[in-house]
Amino acid sequence: MLRSMFSAVSGLRSHQTMMDVTGNNIANVNTTGYKGSRTTFQETLTQLQRGGTAAIDDGEPGGPAGGQNPMQLGLGSQVAATDMVFTQGASQDTGRATDVAIQGDGFFRVQTGGEEFYTRGGAFSVDNAGNLVGTGGEFVLDDDGEEIDFDPEELSDIAISATGEVTGRNADGDTEVIAQIGMARFANVEGLEREGNGLFRESPASGEPILGPPGEEGLGTLQAGTLEMSNVDLAQEFTNLILSQRGFQANSRTITTSDELLQELVNMKR
Repeated sequence: MLRSMFSAVSGLRSHQTMMDVTGNNIANVNTTGYKGSRTTFQETLTQLQRGGTAAIDDGEPGGPAGGQNPMQLGLGSQVAATDMVFTQGASQDTGRATDVAIQGDGFFRVQTGGEEFYTRGGAFSVDNAGNLVGTGGEFVLDDDGEEIDFDPEELSDIAISATGEVTGRNADGDTEVIAQIGMARFANVEGLEREGNGLFRESPASGEPILGPPGEEGLGTLQAGTLEMSNVDLAQEFTNLILSQRGFQANSRTITTSDELLQELVNMKR
């Protein structure tokens, strides 16, 4: 069987993965705090037909042999990585006091099912028990890793400062500091694992989290009343759609041409 057919099949698979990644980015173009992904290809196996040799010079005129380069044939492509892109997304004003956007590096610390996760989505709210929670019911954690609880006090004028202080006005008209939102960053942010619902999980590749309040330890500051939107660039994604489609078509054409060559070989018997 022709090598070109197997190489083209690997190309089809690679470009299908690229289309999957691009489609997911476009689907999340309006998802709060979403970070897009990109696809990187690499060559697969290479078959060595002939090894390279060095020139042999014995000092005599017209020496015995010159050097030869190796003869190698590639055997297709594969997806090397689907890297996440953690550029800053645009901020959108919402006017809600508990909506918070991160300006700079870092993640909010949240907890669900007894496990800690990390997110850039800051669409928080206060539940019926007085807990500050995310859109999926995750508990927002403070700088000490504890749940932020309003106990449930009758507070008004809830506000979140740039340094993460959560304050509210009690019945006597006094302002109380309820908690300070905790944040985390990672040495290799692209090593985080997606958990779904805008959550990320620590992994061996990401390293352990560097914890601290907003504005310290290299962490960004907060902007209340706004949300960070998706960082997906539609112009780039539409370009990637065209590239993946053309790549898929070209590899399909390679298979068709290889099939025609095989048909010609079969017809020689007739």
